[in-house]
Amino acid sequence: MTLPNGFKPVDRGNDGIPEVGVGMLGYRFMGKAHSNAYHRMPVFFWPPVARPRLIAMCGRTESAVAEAALRYGYEGYYLDLDEMLADPRIQLFDNCASANAHAEPTLAAIKAGKHVICEKPLALTAADARAMWQAAEEAGVKHMTGFNYRFVPAVRFVRDIIDEGILGEIYQFRGRYLQEGGDDPNRPYSWRHDRSQGGYGALGDIGVHIIDLARYLAGEIVLVSAMTATYVKERPLADQPDQKRSVTVDDAFVSAVRFANGAVGTIEASKVATGRKNQNTFEINGSRGSVVFDLERLNELQVYLKYDTPDRLQGFGQVLVSERNHPYVGLWWPHGHIIGWEHSFVHEVEAMMRAIVNDDPIAPYGATFEDGYRALAVAEAVLESADNGRQVEISY
Repeated sequence: MTLPNGFKPVDRGNDGIPEVGVGMLGYRFMGKAHSNAYHRMPVFFWPPVARPRLIAMCGRTESAVAEAALRYGYEGYYLDLDEMLADPRIQLFDNCASANAHAEPTLAAIKAGKHVICEKPLALTAADARAMWQAAEEAGVKHMTGFNYRFVPAVRFVRDIIDEGILGEIYQFRGRYLQEGGDDPNRPYSWRHDRSQGGYGALGDIGVHIIDLARYLAGEIVLVSAMTATYVKERPLADQPDQKRSVTVDDAFVSAVRFANGAVGTIEASKVATGRKNQNTFEINGSRGSVVFDLERLNELQVYLKYDTPDRLQGFGQVLVSERNHPYVGLWWPHGHIIGWEHSFVHEVEAMMRAIVNDDPIAPYGATFEDGYRALAVAEAVLESADNGRQVEISY
């Protein structure tokens, strides 16, 4: 083909940017979010530490996985996981499948020498999650748990001001994640309602995010005292709505917690919080100040600093986390321009690329498989406390 006069093609093959081949298991909600992030990352993190090369998706239903691979820009697809893991072009295995397909496929990827990202919850049990962490460490591969909220600029900024001592000694953490999706009794039964497939209910699906944020910001949780509740005890089958199946997971949980540093707090999550679409919020109180975050206004923080303001002006003030000296923000738009939920995944996969190419550590700002394991250790303690009606101390 003759090129038009004046047109000069870009030679990406000789730009010196390494490629990291990606193979993904699962292609629905999280598969879409992660795939978008791989496309956006080298555009905004320029020059990128690596250019993700989307080699293949893997799934069981050929028509669905073929369509997803085409839609999300993958070079092809596999119907057999072992065949995908044998592909030498793939260096990073990204597990976006349902929770019951986290442990075994990810362990297989580790055995094949692939670096691994796995969505939360990391496994159905803390024991399986610990085995995944230990296997990844022994194999020397990079490992990340998909706690993307760590990569929201405002959340990372909270971590920074805590580390800098601006809030002083941390006294309390109060976090909650509320959704209303489970309040409709006619909503069909799915794998998320089955303990053997979903692992946990609200606790495992969204509660682990709050557990991780509590650990990330306030420190290790060492004691819980919890209650759980299941309000919709049966749900209709999607293909046979006149038949119902028992729900074996929680709709909501609430727990008091104690941290290793002496701080106390509460964590809760609900799938039956009528009117709440996706409220992920926390408040942290320290000896010198407090901070409040709400995912539904994710570019904002409410901040109170006790000693840095005249008495007559004291009170919570709003900080718009959109300045170039705020975490990640300078990579995007001019200051004052906000970003959204999907950008957290871009920051997440960029951290993984730096780990693979430069051997940068994923922790403490990203979540490793150790963090995924510890979140599940807390979740299991919450269930034990709720079942037995007593406080449970956590040993990791």
